[in-house]
Amino acid sequence: MRTLSIPITNMSCAGCVRRVETAVTDVAGVSDVSANLATSRLTLALGAQADAGSVATALEHAGYPPETMQADLRVTAMNCGACVSRVEAALLAQPGVLAANANLASGTARVTAIGGATTPAELETALTTAGYAAEAMGDAADPDPADEGRALRRRALLAAVLTAPVVVLEMGGHLVPAFHHWIQQVVGLQTSWAIQAVLTTLVLAGPGRVFFLRGLPALWRAAPDMNALVALGTSAAWLFSMVALLAPGLLPAGARAVYFEAAAVIATLILVGRYLEARARGQAGAAIRRLMDLQPAHVLVERDGRVEDLAAEEIELGDIVHVRPGGRVATDGTVLDGQSFVDESMITGEPVPVAKASGDPVTGGTVNGTGAFRFTATAVGSETVLARIIALVHDAQAGKLPIQAMIDRVTAVFVPAVMLIAALTVLIWLIFGPTPALNLGLVAGVSVLIVACPCAMGLATPMSIMVGTGRAAELGVLFRRGAALQQLSQARVVAFDKTGTLTQGAPAVAHIVTDAGWSEAEVLSLAAAVEARSEHPLARAVVAAGPDTPPAVSDFAAHVGQGVEGVVDGRRVRVGKIAWLRDAGVSTGALADAVADMAARGETAFAVAVDDAVVAVLGVSDPVKPEAAATIAALRAQGVTVAMLTGDGQGTADAVAAQLGIDRVCADLRPDGKQAALLELRDAFGTTAFVGDGINDAPALAAADVGVALGTGTDVAIEAADVVLMSGDVSGVVRAHGISAATMGNIRQNLFWAFGYNTALIPVAAGVLYPVTGTLLSPMLAAGAMALSSLCVVGNALRLRWYGRATGGEGGAGRPAPAREATA
Repeated sequence: MRTLSIPITNMSCAGCVRRVETAVTDVAGVSDVSANLATSRLTLALGAQADAGSVATALEHAGYPPETMQADLRVTAMNCGACVSRVEAALLAQPGVLAANANLASGTARVTAIGGATTPAELETALTTAGYAAEAMGDAADPDPADEGRALRRRALLAAVLTAPVVVLEMGGHLVPAFHHWIQQVVGLQTSWAIQAVLTTLVLAGPGRVFFLRGLPALWRAAPDMNALVALGTSAAWLFSMVALLAPGLLPAGARAVYFEAAAVIATLILVGRYLEARARGQAGAAIRRLMDLQPAHVLVERDGRVEDLAAEEIELGDIVHVRPGGRVATDGTVLDGQSFVDESMITGEPVPVAKASGDPVTGGTVNGTGAFRFTATAVGSETVLARIIALVHDAQAGKLPIQAMIDRVTAVFVPAVMLIAALTVLIWLIFGPTPALNLGLVAGVSVLIVACPCAMGLATPMSIMVGTGRAAELGVLFRRGAALQQLSQARVVAFDKTGTLTQGAPAVAHIVTDAGWSEAEVLSLAAAVEARSEHPLARAVVAAGPDTPPAVSDFAAHVGQGVEGVVDGRRVRVGKIAWLRDAGVSTGALADAVADMAARGETAFAVAVDDAVVAVLGVSDPVKPEAAATIAALRAQGVTVAMLTGDGQGTADAVAAQLGIDRVCADLRPDGKQAALLELRDAFGTTAFVGDGINDAPALAAADVGVALGTGTDVAIEAADVVLMSGDVSGVVRAHGISAATMGNIRQNLFWAFGYNTALIPVAAGVLYPVTGTLLSPMLAAGAMALSSLCVVGNALRLRWYGRATGGEGGAGRPAPAREATA
């Protein structure tokens, strides 16, 4: 029986206390329930069959969710998928822990627990007791992957140096018979075996002792892992060989042979494999390290009229920071004075430098061009855009995809199953095998233990997630949830909001049709003069299209819902609906047809009349973004149905859809109507993704299977989304869909290799081919194959680092990756 004291939110009265107590009393195994309004805490006792997760779920359903805390731990000694399962089980067994996700690729674990129920120190102790040393991330500096690689390289080199003479002494005679005779004559067989025994013992007791230090305790806890398999295999070969050397009379005459070279080579190959794997893992995390390196180490800060050279960590809110030509912006801020072009590609994925002048925002980590400027720091530390990007990438990499659940269930029982198969293999050889059955059974049993290490299974998914999300960040795509990485690749329909997403979000003059004798410049100058005095929202589009300084206007008058008029340079100028002008006796001439044409295109038409004749018609619309058509074409080429959900009228929506090639249009929608439309699309096509940028898009972003928000959108939209595009360029949707598909394809390839490898080689190692070939799989080859399987998985995952480079340089920013790269 465990006692939990849980901090509760939303309790405000005695009725709340009763409802909280009632909600958890019905949970199986819960007793002694008592809620305290003054402290906002719930105290209860948990029986053996109860768990904190059920209590938390009951409280959430009742509307009183418990406060939670999150802890990130760095875990050492995780080597395979079985380790991942046992780390998570040890954490979930702690009081108040609601969820635990261990990541083999990054060597970390993320824990979500009820606030106050446990502490990071208690979690560290629990993992240490389970055989996996841990420490809270942040308590110490993150380990340098290069340091881990150097340590493993030293072990592998020492093991290789000690193993080489063993292999030469034992295997050289098989390759060169004359060498075998020379050994027998000069050294002698017993002496050769003794030398091999000493060197192999040094290998296992020196660089190879890690297998025993970690594997044997795991065996004693009845929780065997990869290290246990290697320890069993190498010790079995070593012990049998020592008996053959020191007490040969205990063995049948035909079974007196040594396998020192197998034990030594197994340990050496696995150490070499771990070294190469560590190097590859370091490359997998390179994307985050590159992001972290974007902040300069030192900056020029102006305080009290003096410019000081300070460490970037010393910048405070409100500081004035100087940026020199070619320098890197240290933190987020607003330009105070000066001007330049800033390369923001490493943050947004957009390759074109952005002009910056007084009042413009700048982002930490971006690179200044040839100009110089000063800016005021508006965010520092963890509040900067760069810090939030790094945190989002970390979160996505720490998460688990739905496909991982199946892998976890398999690996949880895999190692014990392999040990049972190895024992049965030896037993079957002893009963049915030919002479020398003991030797053949030993070779087969050791080969099964070694070849079946589930490293590749454990690495298949997290390595691809780590590399894929890192590459996505370089392309300006941030996955806020790891699961979104899988779901986006499954999206059969992508629905877009229109205004601000597919279009610029601001009206502009799209078309001008003028009467003979009038130029566009003349018409826009006159129209802008009178529209400058108007309060109509669309008037700003006409003013923006006109000259910077329009002519003066007099005798101005506004006719609500109809138009405006005034006198410009002695001529009466009217701008408004053509019907209004016609009623005023103005001659419309042949331009009336132009109004109908513009309306068909979804534009709002304004007629411009000078004195008593219409001289031009202006078509005002919200123009589509330049990349929108190519984006939709790329999605359709990948087999995705494209829809548009908008609150605009059907006519305008149909016109935009026809221009962009959109498959389905849902118009005249309120925010809740977009949710209903998404449900209909899901029923018709399957998994849905929605792309939006506004506050009114938040419900749809949350309701879609995957919500994608533009980084230029509102904070509300970004918070509701699962994926964030760092720029307003909608072609980022193609990049997001492409990297999602590429990552999932990569994971499937890894899983096929990992499971296929074990399915094929375990029977071979057990000896099913012996009746046909007369040979067994050597334990040394088994070790090599096992190491190779992990390296294949890691190497395949690293290919994702090159996704999109062929179509746009570093990140292919602004250009959709072709569909053929979806399985990169």
